[in-house]
Amino acid sequence: MRPVLAVKLICVGKMRERFYIDAFSEYVKRLSAYCRFECVEIAEQRIPEKPSEAEIEAALNREGQEIEKQIPPDAYVVALCVEGKQVPSEAMAELIAGRENSGKPRLCFLIGGSFGLANCIKDRANCKLSMSKMTFPHHLARVMLAEQLYRGYKIKEGSRYHK
Repeated sequence: MRPVLAVKLICVGKMRERFYIDAFSEYVKRLSAYCRFECVEIAEQRIPEKPSEAEIEAALNREGQEIEKQIPPDAYVVALCVEGKQVPSEAMAELIAGRENSGKPRLCFLIGGSFGLANCIKDRANCKLSMSKMTFPHHLARVMLAEQLYRGYKIKEGSRYHK
C-alpha cells in the first residue's frame, strides 16, 4: 500500500476574516480524505507604515528563518510567488502523483505575507508557482491553494469535480 501524502502549508500571517477561515476549513476537511494536511502560521513581522527596502528585506529574512524551521526534511518544497510558473490544475494532480510515487511522500507549500517571501526561501524551494499575474490577498491564496490541491486529487481519481 502506498503511503499517504503528507502536505504541509506554511503561511506568514494569521487569518482573521471568518469568510476566509470558513472556506479554507471546508477544503481542509475535504482534503482529509486524501492526505495528511497540516497548516502552520508564522507570525508576520511588524514593519513601519512606509518601510524602506532594507526594512522589508530584514522582515522577510526574519520570517524566512521561521519558515525554514518548519520545512520538513525530505519535503518537496513549493513556493507560491509572483515570479513562479503558472500551471493548469492538471499539473497539480501530476505534482501530487509524483510525490506519492517518489518514496518521499512529503509536499510543502509556502505562502508569504504582504511583502511575499524572502529570496533565500524562494531559492531553497524545489519549485516556484504563481496563481496568476493578478495580485490576491495572501489569505485568499491559502483558500485557492487548498481548493487546487483538492481539485488535483479529484482529477487523479477521475471525478467530475474538474470539468
